[in-house]
Amino acid sequence: MSLLERYREFLPITDRTPKLSLGEGNTPLILAPRLADALGVDELWLKFEGMNPTGSFKDRGMVMAVAKAVEEGSERVVCASTGNTSASAAAYAARAGLEAIVLVPSGKISLGKLAQALMYGAKLVAIDGSFDRALQLVRSMADHHPITLVNSVNPYRIEGQATAAYEICESLGAAPDYVCLPVGNAGNISAYWCGFKRYEEHGHVQSRPCMLGFQAAGAAPIVYDAPVDYPETLATAIRIGNPASWRLATAARDESCGLIDAVTDEEIVRAWRDLAALEGVFCEPASAAGIAGLRKVVESKRIDGAARFVAILTGHGLKDPALAVEQFAPPIPIEATMPAILKAIGW
Repeated sequence: MSLLERYREFLPITDRTPKLSLGEGNTPLILAPRLADALGVDELWLKFEGMNPTGSFKDRGMVMAVAKAVEEGSERVVCASTGNTSASAAAYAARAGLEAIVLVPSGKISLGKLAQALMYGAKLVAIDGSFDRALQLVRSMADHHPITLVNSVNPYRIEGQATAAYEICESLGAAPDYVCLPVGNAGNISAYWCGFKRYEEHGHVQSRPCMLGFQAAGAAPIVYDAPVDYPETLATAIRIGNPASWRLATAARDESCGLIDAVTDEEIVRAWRDLAALEGVFCEPASAAGIAGLRKVVESKRIDGAARFVAILTGHGLKDPALAVEQFAPPIPIEATMPAILKAIGW
């Protein structure tokens, strides 16, 4: 069953909404006991959104946004992107027979992510400027031309992304005590909080966890309470200096009695490598910000580890393989004999 059909009761779907799908949603919720032990928490689950069709959580919202664009008679969609949104928008536009136009900041995006958008047939434009400038331009384009904006300022994006909260509640039987996740343009933390509230409002189990959001230290406008003109972080998916959903994110933080904090690139890389080495889960660097933040708040005793946590891993590691390769020295060839092999592996 498609995501839109499965959660029809929660979504703004009409009889005219097309049943668009690429098989999004129903992503794995993975118990992570070894990582939990390393972090000092009782129970940790990983919601691996990298298993969506284009490799990121964006597909949940994009299927809803593009379906509504088709319903409303639009023939093209546009977005600004740090990578994942461009791939998702282009894929669902292709599926629906629409034209996709994507603006990206020049030189700031993983080539793997751009390759997806290009393969799906998007018209890609790289600008001399930041993501925030790109978003300003596409918003103006949508205001003055017949084209649908599908960034997270589109309310249908938030509606679709909220479905991940429903899946977590269904899998665990209730909401966890805490949900930790990266914060970039801030739509996702808003969407999860909306989803948990709505799940409860529809008569299901009590489902309002404490939301823990984490920005990269070089791109943490919500933490600093001021826009960052030149955001910098190796976690390109959250390299955003002026989040479009800023107020929604702080509302989610405050209503859930949660927090939004910053983590360094070094802390992100440590968490990223721990996820792979301890649990066999390879996510993109930005996805690890939630784990890095969880480690930080538990070690500082701001949060008691005696609880159930769910960390949202927003994208697949193959989105940014070059950075993973940079973590290791290239292997040096050895003699093709058993003694040489055993020596090389330390046996």
